[in-house]
Amino acid sequence: RPCLKIISTQALLILSRSGGPGPAAGNPGAAERNPGAGASLVRRRSAGWKLAEEAVCRDDLTRLCPKHSWNNNLAVLECLQDKKEETEIATECNHLLWNYKLNLTTDPKFESVAVEVCKTTISEIKECAAEELGKGYLVSCLVDHRSNISDYQCNQYITKMTTIVFSDYRLICGFMDKCRDDINALRCGSVSTGEKDIHSQGEVIACLEKGLVREAEEQLGAHVIKDNCKKAIMRVAELSSDDFHLDRFLYFACREDRERFCENTLAGEGRVYKCLFNHKFEEVMSERCREALTTRQKLIAQDYKVSYSLAKACKSDLRKYRCSVDTNMPRAREARLSYLLLCLESAVHRGRVVSGECQGEMMDYRRMLMEDFSLSPEIVLQCRSEIEGHCSGLHRKGRTLHCLMRVGRGDMGTIDPNCQRALQTLIQEADPGADYRIDRALNEACESVIQTACKHIRNGDPMILSCLMEHLYTEKMVEDCEHRLLELQYFIARDWKLDPVLYKKCQGDASRLCHTHGWNETNEVMPPGAVFSCLYRHAYRSVEQGRRVREGGRAVRLLSRDCKLEVQRILHQRALDVKLDPELQRRCMTDLGKWCSEKTEAGQELECLQDHLEDLVSDCREVVGNLTELESEDIQIEALLMRACEPVIQSYCHEVADNQIDTGDLMECLVQNKHQKEMNEKCAVGVTHFQLVQIKDFRFSYKFKTACKEDVLKLCPNIKKKVDVVICLSTTVRNDTLQDAKEQRVSVKCRKQLRVEEVEMSEDIRLDPELYDSCKQDIAQLCPNVAYGNAQVIECLKENKRQLNSRCHQRIFKLQEVEMVDPELDYQLMRVCKHMIRRFCRESEGKNVLQCLKQNKNSELMDPKCKQMITKRQITQNTDYRLNPVLRKACKADIPKFCQSILSKATADTELEGQVISCLKLKYADQISRLCPEEAAAQEQTGQVEECLKVNLLKIKQEGCKKEVLNMLKESKADIFVDPVLHTACALDIKHHCAAIPPGRGRQMSCLMEALQDKRVRLQPECKKRLQDRIDMWSYAAKVAPAEGFSDLAMQVMTSPSKNYILTVIGAGVALLFLMGLFCGRFTKRVTQELKDR
Repeated sequence: RPCLKIISTQALLILSRSGGPGPAAGNPGAAERNPGAGASLVRRRSAGWKLAEEAVCRDDLTRLCPKHSWNNNLAVLECLQDKKEETEIATECNHLLWNYKLNLTTDPKFESVAVEVCKTTISEIKECAAEELGKGYLVSCLVDHRSNISDYQCNQYITKMTTIVFSDYRLICGFMDKCRDDINALRCGSVSTGEKDIHSQGEVIACLEKGLVREAEEQLGAHVIKDNCKKAIMRVAELSSDDFHLDRFLYFACREDRERFCENTLAGEGRVYKCLFNHKFEEVMSERCREALTTRQKLIAQDYKVSYSLAKACKSDLRKYRCSVDTNMPRAREARLSYLLLCLESAVHRGRVVSGECQGEMMDYRRMLMEDFSLSPEIVLQCRSEIEGHCSGLHRKGRTLHCLMRVGRGDMGTIDPNCQRALQTLIQEADPGADYRIDRALNEACESVIQTACKHIRNGDPMILSCLMEHLYTEKMVEDCEHRLLELQYFIARDWKLDPVLYKKCQGDASRLCHTHGWNETNEVMPPGAVFSCLYRHAYRSVEQGRRVREGGRAVRLLSRDCKLEVQRILHQRALDVKLDPELQRRCMTDLGKWCSEKTEAGQELECLQDHLEDLVSDCREVVGNLTELESEDIQIEALLMRACEPVIQSYCHEVADNQIDTGDLMECLVQNKHQKEMNEKCAVGVTHFQLVQIKDFRFSYKFKTACKEDVLKLCPNIKKKVDVVICLSTTVRNDTLQDAKEQRVSVKCRKQLRVEEVEMSEDIRLDPELYDSCKQDIAQLCPNVAYGNAQVIECLKENKRQLNSRCHQRIFKLQEVEMVDPELDYQLMRVCKHMIRRFCRESEGKNVLQCLKQNKNSELMDPKCKQMITKRQITQNTDYRLNPVLRKACKADIPKFCQSILSKATADTELEGQVISCLKLKYADQISRLCPEEAAAQEQTGQVEECLKVNLLKIKQEGCKKEVLNMLKESKADIFVDPVLHTACALDIKHHCAAIPPGRGRQMSCLMEALQDKRVRLQPECKKRLQDRIDMWSYAAKVAPAEGFSDLAMQVMTSPSKNYILTVIGAGVALLFLMGLFCGRFTKRVTQELKDR
C-alpha cells in the first residue's frame, strides 16, 4: 500500500480527539483566530449545514460562485479554491475552507458515502473490496484505481475528492512529515497553518519539484533532497497526472492558457497536460505556464509514471517486454522516461508488436525531448558551457539542440566529449530517424522540400530522411533544411541502429557477421560506429573472394541482398559530406585542417584528401584509400558525381547503372564517353579527378585490381602506383611479344584490362605523372590554351617536338615508340579514324591498324581528317626507324649492315632524325633484301608534294633540296610503290598486266615500261602520261645527279655532249703539271749515296 493516503491514521486520531468534524479539528488555533468558524460547529454537525450559510464566506461566495452551486458544498468548495489568482478571498474564509476539507477527509461518513456511491465499482476492484472499512484505506484505494472506474457517479465523486485533497500538500498522508526539512532548507514556504493562503500550498509542491530538478541537473548549490521526500514528491506528481486541476501550481499558472489553447479539451486522463505541452512554445503562451509545464515534463523525464497517458497506454507493453524488472538497475533509473523509450523502441525495431496507443504516446514524448533540451538532465549538465558559449537564447522548438548538434559537427568550434556523448544518447532516446516529425526544427525547416521532392512517400515514413538526403545540394533543397538535416544525420551516422531501415534489413547480418547485441545494448568489442564498417566490408566482398575462402577451409557468409542495398544507400548518403563518415572525420581531422580548410563546397573535402593522398598521415591515408577503393568498385557512391553525369548515364551507361553494385563498369563507361556531347563540365571534371586519383594506387581501379592482382604480385611486387604497375605489366607483355615467347607471362584477363587502362592513360597527359612532370614547363609555354582531354596536349607536344626540353623530348619519343608498336594506344589516331577503322580495318589486329590505314589512305572513301592524321603519323615514322616497327622488323638484318656508322653515334634516348631511313633508301635500289624495300616503300605520303617538286626540279635553287628530289626519282625507278602518284594512276594496269610480277627491285616498273613500248597493250591514259613524264624526269636526273664514284664520273664524262672539251681541259692540266716538274725540279730533298748505303 503506497504511503500517500487520502485518509491517514493521524487524521483519524485527530478526529477522535475533537469529537467530530469541525473547523478546529485539524488546527487547534483556528477557532481562536476564527470565531465565526467555531460558532458554526454545532450547526455543521447537522445534516443540512451548508458552506454558503457561513457569514465569513458569504460575500466571497456571492461574488465568485454561481447561485445554483450554493446548495452543494463540494461545488462551492471547488468554485472557491479554483478562483483566479488575482481574486482575493477573505483570510477567515480561507481557513474555514481548509478545516472543512480536512475534517471532511477524516469523517467516517466520507467513507460511507464512497461505499454507497461506488458500491458496484468496489466489487469489481478486488484490491479495494479487500480493504478494511473504518480506517480510510478504501478511498485511498479508489483514488489509486480511479482510471479503472467505469461508473459515472463513482468516478465523479472520487475525482472531486481527489481535487480537494491535492489542493494542499498537508492533506496528503505523511507528505508534511517526510518533506518538512527539505521545505525549510529550500525555503519553499511555511508549514504553519495560516501563514500562507491555500493557493500557496501548490507553490510549495512546485518549489520542491524545482528543487528535485535542480538536483538532477547538478546545478550549482543544489540542495540534496532526502529519498523519502523525493518519493513523496514523485508520488504526488504521479497521482495528479490524470487531471491538471490536481497540480495546483500548474493549474493556476495555466488557467488562461488552458482557455486559450485547450478550451474544448476534456479534463482527465492527462489530456489537458498533453494539449498544453503541444502549445508550450507558442508565442502567446505565458512564461509562467511554460515554466510550470517544463517542470512537469522534467518530472516525467525522471519517472514516466508522472505521465498518466503514457503509463496507461504502455502498461501492458512494459510488462510484456520486461521493461520494469531489471533487478540490476536502481529503481530511479528504471523509471526514467529514457529507459522506457529505449526498451520499447528496441522491441519495435526488433519487429515486436507494441500497441498503437503506446507508440503514439512514445512519439509525443520523443518529440518533447527533441523540442526542449532542458528535459534531458545530461544535456543540461554536460553541455552547459556549449549552450552558454554558442547556443544561448535559442531555447524554443528544438533550436538549442540543433545548435548543439552543429557544435558537435565541428561547425562552431570544439565540443566536450561528455556533451557529445549526451547528445548521441538523446538522439537514440528520441530516435528521430524513425520519424522525421519527432524533430520539430527539422520538420518545419524541410516542410516545403518534403511537399515537393518527397510527396510520394507516406508521411512519417523513415524513408523521408533518405529522400531528403538524396535531394541534398539540389535545386529543391532549401538552406535551412540542409543545415538541420546534416546536423541530425551527423549523429545518426555514428550509430547504425539510428537508421531504422538499415537496422531492420541488417540486424540479422550484423548479429551473424559483426557480433552485435540488442538495439539498446552496447558492445565494447563492436561499438555502434564500427558495425557499419563491418557491414560494408562484407557488402563489397565479391563472390569469388567468398568462394576462395570457403575453399580454403573457412566458411564465408556474405550479406543478404536487402542489407547490401541498404549499405549501398548509406554509403551514397555519406559521400555527400565528409562529416557523415565518422571514421574518416576522426582519423583525418588534422589533415582536413592542414590541406582542405578552404574546400567548403559539397564533396570538395574528400576530393582534396584524395588529391593529397601521399601527404596524409598513415591513419588518414588508410581510411581515404579504403574509401577510394570502395568507390572504384561502386562509383554510384559518389552521389554528387552521379547527379552531374545523369545525362551521359541515361544516354550511354543506363544498363550498367542499373546494376546494384556495378563492379567498376559504370566508371569505365563514363571514361569511354567522356567526350560525348551530353558530357557536361561538372561530370567531366569529376570523372577526370577520379582517373587522376586512380593512378596513385592500382587498388583504386577495381576492375584492374581484380583482373591483375595475381600478375602484379608475381611480376611487379612492391610497386604500388598504378601508372608504374601498368608500365611494368605493359613492358612484360611487349617483351614477350617481341621475343615471340611461347607463353605470355601476363594472364589473358589481365592483358585485356591492361589494354583498357593504357588507352585511358593515353587520353590525358595528367594520367601519366612522369610524362606530365617532365613536360609541365613545355606545356605552359607551347600549349597554354590546349585542353587536356582527348590527348590534345600530347598531340600538341608531338607537333612541337623539336622545341621541347631534352627530358620531355625523350618521354614523348618513348611514348611515340609505344604507340607505333600498338596503335590502339594512340588516342588521337583511334578517335579521329574511328569510323575509317570500322570501314577498312575491321578484321585487322590492333597492332596492324596503322598499317591498314596507310594502305587505304588514298581511297576515295577515306575521311580527310583521318587521312591527315595518317600523314602525320607517317611523317613521325620517317623521323626514326624505331618508330616504324614493321620496317624495323623487316630490315633488322640490313640496318646494322648498311647503317652501322649512324647507329654507333646515336644513344638510346635520342632521335636519329631520319638518318637510318635515308641510309636505307639510298641503298634501296640495288642492295637491300626483298622484304625491306617493300615495307620502306609504304613510308611515302600522298605524293602530291613530291610530284610538284619533281616537275619543278629545274627551278630548285637549294642543293640539299635538289639532292633529295633526285634521290626520290632514283628510288621511284626502283619500285613503283615509292611513287604514290604513279602507283595510283597505274593501279588498274598493274592489276591487269603485272599482277604476277612481285614488287621490289624495279620489276613492276620494268613491266609497265615494257607495256608502254608494246603497241599491242593499251594503258590507261593517266598511267601512260605519268610514265612518259617519269622517263623524261629520269633522263634529266641522270644528267644532273652527282656521281657517287669514279666509274659514275667516267661514265658521265664519256656520255656528255661536252666530252671533248672536258678531256681537253683534263689533258691540259696534266701537261701543265709535267712541265712544272721539268723546270722547277723536285719538291723533296735529294738523299746522298752515303745515307742510302747505311
